[in-house]
Amino acid sequence: MKFATPEYLYLLLLIPLAIVIYQYACYRRKRNIKRYGDPELTARLIPSYSTTRSSVLFWISLVALALMIVALARPRYGKGKTTVTTRGVEMVVALDISNSMLADDIKPNRLEKAKRLIKRLAEQLKGNKVALVVFAGDAYVQLPITDDYISIEMFLESISTNLVSRQGTDIGAAINLASRCFTPNDKIGKAIVLITDGENHEGGAEEAAKAAAESGKKVFILGIGTTKGGRIPLSDGNFLRDREGQVVITKLNEEMAMKIAEAGNGMYLNVDNTNEAQKILSDQLDKMTKDETTTEMYTGYNELFLYPATMAFILLLLDLAIVAYLDNKSRKRK
Repeated sequence: MKFATPEYLYLLLLIPLAIVIYQYACYRRKRNIKRYGDPELTARLIPSYSTTRSSVLFWISLVALALMIVALARPRYGKGKTTVTTRGVEMVVALDISNSMLADDIKPNRLEKAKRLIKRLAEQLKGNKVALVVFAGDAYVQLPITDDYISIEMFLESISTNLVSRQGTDIGAAINLASRCFTPNDKIGKAIVLITDGENHEGGAEEAAKAAAESGKKVFILGIGTTKGGRIPLSDGNFLRDREGQVVITKLNEEMAMKIAEAGNGMYLNVDNTNEAQKILSDQLDKMTKDETTTEMYTGYNELFLYPATMAFILLLLDLAIVAYLDNKSRKRK
């Protein structure tokens, strides 16, 4: 079983926090009651007061919340598996997700266009194994090397600039990490496809590309953005400004991208014309050594989110029914 939007599962961290807060509130309430009178006498004088009632309602609500979070994460499982024998190369796509990739010189922005390009490449290059790496100031493996294209598309949906907390653009770190994502198969061609606006802030990119080339991998750089540049929008509707208050303009650094591609024995391509860049890259990959691989892959997914969502709804209805029943019972006593 997999989750379509696994980032929502982090909300489950609220569950233990809610338990701690509830236990502390119970402790404070008991302490205050003891201070003003006998707890048993208080229970007789205030029929609506019940620790058992509040406890039951709390745990029902908590389980319902947990189920709603699981539903938001969209659990799914494969309908079936099929064994596929393919002949292709291995490709690691390293995607720049620094804030500059949100620049508005390309519509809707650089990052969204890059994700669309990756999706189209994956669809066209079926038969090849693909891994996804994301990077900004640090680099992380988003998806290990696979030919499960349904998973590739699923992981692409969740990519955003928030995945890497440390901002910057460390192309060298991305190439080094991508180099370690390949299988040990020496009979197959290996390519690193790095999609970036070329604003390298850390250094060491050419050295990393050269080391990758010496180990038998080719480094292709796909430059995204314009040399004229664009502004970086912020969540409040304004644009990023420098220390002097001027709007920051981020530009595609083609010169640096070309040097990195040359050091990596690959090629630099500007993706301004996506179709042409895609065709050239496909042609280059076709020239590389190919090998047969056999893989089991899912043929589709069944969505399961409806089950936890329904259970959460039933629990909430039960919660309301208990409250109504106890309130009615309390009124009859009066």
